[in-house]
Amino acid sequence: MDVHNAFLHGDLRDEVYIKLPQGFTHSAPNKVLRLHKALYGLRQAPRCWYEKPSTALAKADFVQSYSDYSLFTYTRGRVEIRVLVYVDDLVVCGNDGDAIRKFKTSLGECFRKKDLGKLKYFLSIEIARNEEGFMLTQRKYALDIVSETGLLGSRPEVTPMEQNHHLASDTSYFLQEPATYRRLVGCLIYLANTRPDLSYSVHILSQFMQMPRERHLEAVLRVVKYLKGKAGQGILLSSRIDLELSVYCDADWGTCPLSHRSLTAYVALFGGSPISWKTKKQKVVSQSSCEAEYHAMSIATREIMWLRHLFKDLGFPPTAPARLFCDSKSALYIAANPVFHERTKHIEIDCHQVRDVIKSGVLTIAHIGTKEQLANLLTKALGKVQFNTLMSKLGIWCGWTVAHARRVSPGCICCLNHLDKVW
Repeated sequence: MDVHNAFLHGDLRDEVYIKLPQGFTHSAPNKVLRLHKALYGLRQAPRCWYEKPSTALAKADFVQSYSDYSLFTYTRGRVEIRVLVYVDDLVVCGNDGDAIRKFKTSLGECFRKKDLGKLKYFLSIEIARNEEGFMLTQRKYALDIVSETGLLGSRPEVTPMEQNHHLASDTSYFLQEPATYRRLVGCLIYLANTRPDLSYSVHILSQFMQMPRERHLEAVLRVVKYLKGKAGQGILLSSRIDLELSVYCDADWGTCPLSHRSLTAYVALFGGSPISWKTKKQKVVSQSSCEAEYHAMSIATREIMWLRHLFKDLGFPPTAPARLFCDSKSALYIAANPVFHERTKHIEIDCHQVRDVIKSGVLTIAHIGTKEQLANLLTKALGKVQFNTLMSKLGIWCGWTVAHARRVSPGCICCLNHLDKVW
């Protein structure tokens, strides 16, 4: 649902005065106007508007989630409704059609809104559905990026970034007009919402936003060429009953040649579908690869705890412990062994929360081989073979086939012609 003129519905608590608008004549020229309602452009307008739907939903017995303040839940007997608020857009889902229609009618009494029907396009994310589940892609957004750069006729790249790159230590000339580079990287950051395969590339390229060089622009254009061949890729939220939470974490020790800080990445799979992923440079310098991996486990543990709270707010609290996979046996030994020794005495205290979570039974840890580590896709630039192998295991799909969704293959560009027909 879309709310008309959302920011105009907000009630101001503070006293705000404005000058008389141009062309307005009054006998007292020194008079000012006091606002009773919010206007577009006011700093208070977004907060004032947010209080409006929050109050309306609270009166309708909706409960606001503490894990995500944009999520509101309603549970009465067997009736369950979930509402997600994003500025002036509302996404509503539930298990009772009559209850949802009554809710929409009551919401229309509070402010003007437009019912857009079933969710198909939201925040540049295209949603398709069939018996396999929900397919989330940003195909149109990706093709718009390729079109704006004039690379529709270029040869597609098989990987977003070349192996063994040295972008951090590059000494090529600085760009005279860095605005183009910043715009492209900004577009890629938003595109990464449904593209885990771009997480590492976006992380690397976003570090040179202030003073990009020519070599950095070439790397961005390589990512755009990669999008040209695989614009229809997205994530499939599977409809199967198996709702197991599995998280893969990895770290690349001392990967930054300037700060010598390590790179941390994790990807969370829920029922075999990727729902959360992240690539980020660690805040401190790790003394060893074991310490870097242990920091990665700590960051992944925080994400697991947040996801469990979110699942509980959605109405289905997890019954089984989450599984955390790591390819470092030393880090697993430190997490399982409560004895402090010379190797771990300098590690930050907050990292040791992994042990407490394991003892509580919320989390189990397991070792996985480096070749099967899915988080490798988010920590380093891989070759064609390994990149496509991890992509297929991660749950990255390309459109729908007639019977079921098809896995990504090196010939993914052939699926693009078929994608429009199926959708």
